[in-house]
Amino acid sequence: MPEQQYRETLYAGWCQQFEVEEILYEVKTGHQHLVIFRNAKFGRVLALDGIIQTTETDEFAYHEMLTHVPLFAHRAPRRVLIVGGGDGGILREVTRHAEVEHVTMVEIDPAVTEMAKQFLPGHSAGAFDDPRLNLVFDDGAAFVAKTEEKFDVIISDSTDPVGPGEVLFSGGFYAACHQRLNPGGILVTQNGVPFLQPDEVRDTSRRLAPVFADHHFYQVAVPTYVGGLMTLAWASDDASLRQQSQEVIAARFAASGLRTRYYNPGVHVGAFHLPQFILDGMAG
Repeated sequence: MPEQQYRETLYAGWCQQFEVEEILYEVKTGHQHLVIFRNAKFGRVLALDGIIQTTETDEFAYHEMLTHVPLFAHRAPRRVLIVGGGDGGILREVTRHAEVEHVTMVEIDPAVTEMAKQFLPGHSAGAFDDPRLNLVFDDGAAFVAKTEEKFDVIISDSTDPVGPGEVLFSGGFYAACHQRLNPGGILVTQNGVPFLQPDEVRDTSRRLAPVFADHHFYQVAVPTYVGGLMTLAWASDDASLRQQSQEVIAARFAASGLRTRYYNPGVHVGAFHLPQFILDGMAG
């Protein structure tokens, strides 16, 4: 029996624990403590500063929903910006869309990307070699504030709002993203587990409201993000983009030829129908 345990203590009074079969990689980078280990149930597991980020077994749920919902909702997503996402999972899903012509990915920590290429190769599945990719190592918020590029979709695949990821939940970051979006553009962001992180829904809603004409949240179930449903934030100046029929989304999905494990057109439409406690949380 494995004797070593990894305890995630993101929440006060609550933790989850993984049996560690083997630590594959561990380092203290200039930005954070990074460890990857193997677990019998979840395969290879990546943690940053004591918080589980992704696992081989269930990563598809998060990466598919954070990517395919905005890309199938947008009418012509040619240019995509990924903020964070150093493990390559979002990049993998974005590059599956043939109509995407250019992807800029901004990751703050080169060690995360190098580690993922070596120890989590299935996350990126070769996407780091895609000729459409412009990979930038920089602070994501600083990049968005200074770049002159425009994008159709911006995906913020950040850590929780502590440490390096905190600025990616600020009103200033959302305003800078708004400036970088083409007309009809969409911003989506990781937004925590509202049952255990209720302030994130309330605070994000308050910060998005003055910037975008339309904002909302949609949901995804990811087993290793414990505590219930996870919310993903959605913002655009075109409210019709999140109100499209299942038939419209299904036609685009069929035309793409993609095969997915979590996402489908019914899940796309249904994900925006939120439990009442999350709607109440949005209202503060």
